[in-house]
Amino acid sequence: MSALAKALTGDPNGRALLLHVDDVGMCHGANVAFLELSRAGAVTCGSVMVPCPWFREIANAATADAALDLGVHLTLTSEWPQYRWAPLTAHARASGLVDEQGYFPRNCLALRERLDVEAAETELRAQIDRALDAGIDVTHLDAHMGAAAVPELADLYVRLGIDYRLPVLLPRQVDSYTAVLRLGEIPPSLHARELGMLQSRGLPVIDQFRMTPETYDPDVETTYRRMIETLPAGVTYFALHCNAPGDIETIVPPRAHRRTNEYVLFGTGAPVRWATDEGIRLVGMREIRALWQGALS
Repeated sequence: MSALAKALTGDPNGRALLLHVDDVGMCHGANVAFLELSRAGAVTCGSVMVPCPWFREIANAATADAALDLGVHLTLTSEWPQYRWAPLTAHARASGLVDEQGYFPRNCLALRERLDVEAAETELRAQIDRALDAGIDVTHLDAHMGAAAVPELADLYVRLGIDYRLPVLLPRQVDSYTAVLRLGEIPPSLHARELGMLQSRGLPVIDQFRMTPETYDPDVETTYRRMIETLPAGVTYFALHCNAPGDIETIVPPRAHRRTNEYVLFGTGAPVRWATDEGIRLVGMREIRALWQGALS
């Protein structure tokens, strides 16, 4: 049974689904996809990578369109071969939170080898503050590649959510999150401690995590339809990576099709129809933010 599902659906065994677009602001095509799909009602929310080159474009769009449900995709890694981004703060750069090229490390394992918690906090607060200062009605916090939720930063991650009064993505079923994000070794008691703290304050906790699949079985439509129709009871956060064609093919040539295929599929509206036909309630993070802030009041 899920307290959040009960709050959102009226049934502790009900099903609710967040169709969330990650990596907004990463490139122009990511912005095009998020704006187009959000305005069509084909996705429910997304989050922006503040240090990335196309942040300003999405910030301007968000200030002009208050209906957009947009959080901050807290960023401490920069994974692509030729298309990179660096910290906003000099503290992060001076502390070693960059690789030999001067950009964020490429993955969470490399990040954890050089992690300075104080510098990470300075950088993550700067990212949130820049989004707020740009006029974005920030609805939540989540973590690019899970980096802000690695064991060394888990306490900070939750504290940022409380300090800024914004819900954080920390699923109750932690294996659904950590199994696909390659965070490295995680102490078994860590998640239980963080979850217990959230529950003790009555803060809403998302139940399950799903992500853009790496392969299709047997095809794109069948794969996504199965993922949606077989969702378990509770609230599921489906991290999508929709990207319009045009630039992603040069950023990550071998895998660009995963993002452009997803964009095309969700543009048809079919995933929303599948969820509706199954009695799954579609929700955004703004609604969960209201519950989070109510619990903190």
